Amino acid sequence: MAERAAGSPAASQRDWLEVRRYLQEHRYDLTARAAAGHPAAARVAGTPLLAAPGWLPPAPVPLQDIRLDWRPPDGAPAAAAGKPEWPEWTEWAEWPTPLLPARADGTRYARYSDAVRDLAPPAVFDNRVTYRLVAAALAGPAPRLQFTRGRYFDGIDTGEAAAHEYAAARLGRLPAGQTLTVRALAGDPCDVSRRPANLAISTLTLRLDRAAGRASFLLHWRDPATVGHAGGLYQVIPVGVFQPSSDGARSESRDFSLWRCMVREFAEELRGHPEDGPAGYDSWPFARTLTGALDRGQVRVWCLGLGADPLSYATDLLTVAVVDAEVFDDVLGGGPPHFAEGRVLAPRKFTAGVIEHVVTREPVQAAAAAVLRLAWRHRACLGLSGNRG
Repeated sequence: MAERAAGSPAASQRDWLEVRRYLQEHRYDLTARAAAGHPAAARVAGTPLLAAPGWLPPAPVPLQDIRLDWRPPDGAPAAAAGKPEWPEWTEWAEWPTPLLPARADGTRYARYSDAVRDLAPPAVFDNRVTYRLVAAALAGPAPRLQFTRGRYFDGIDTGEAAAHEYAAARLGRLPAGQTLTVRALAGDPCDVSRRPANLAISTLTLRLDRAAGRASFLLHWRDPATVGHAGGLYQVIPVGVFQPSSDGARSESRDFSLWRCMVREFAEELRGHPEDGPAGYDSWPFARTLTGALDRGQVRVWCLGLGADPLSYATDLLTVAVVDAEVFDDVLGGGPPHFAEGRVLAPRKFTAGVIEHVVTREPVQAAAAAVLRLAWRHRACLGLSGNRG
């Protein structure tokens, strides 16, 4: 039987929406406060982003050197050659979320994603299949990531629910005697064995002008009206959840590639291509051109590490793409300033002063702050030691 909520449905929904708005409007400050509760040693490059031992390699790792492993969901047969063969989706176990509001009939919403969908839906909010991260080891000689099958709402129902709970506590809206239930269940934000972790690939894209000896980078503003997470904050570009291009079995197997996911996000966020179904990489001119530039060394991509947001538990793979200026201008430049999830901001110089201003003075997502500082720290390995800004 569905649980009945105390009080009227209208009052319950009004209170929930007030906390949700507070979370959206104060996410940057709430993230910093949440990070302050963790040891400094767990924070990536002095930013709010958290990392577990083994998540930060001592030097940038070429993207192609990261092995992707597949762990079949419980009870499913092993897939050949590490490729996923998806069984029917089994919903993530429902966590108790006592702050969820009442429906019109007086029963309490069972999941945070249901409440968001009905009461405060962003324009882009689909429960698509994802590659759920279950283990990571990036600091050793054989870097690897292990995945199983997930759904996008898995992370909303745990991570966003935990962020909402934290915001409610800051507002003094927790019922008397109630603790941070969801956050207690999740435990360490970096323990992906205790919660569903949908991995986002956050890529710092650097345009390198070799002749001038200068590099620049882009950020984007995440529109809170269209995104389900981190609305109102700045983030590197492109960024996207590691997931198949569609929910079909063929896409799910073919798209199990970090690079292919990045290609789709480059197309969507910098060129304005729609995200409208399965991608045929061999027949897609954009993918062929960008992958050809990668093969020729005109695009170079590294992984700098992995981190978890202390507020929402969003888990990001921190990557850098250094793109020669002529390739950037021909393939990635000239796109529309607006895309489905926000707005591309003006280019910024890749210098220590600019990076510190962005990280310390602007409302950047924790993952963006971390990848910027790490990229500057490793600039020699990235071929940017002669950068004059």
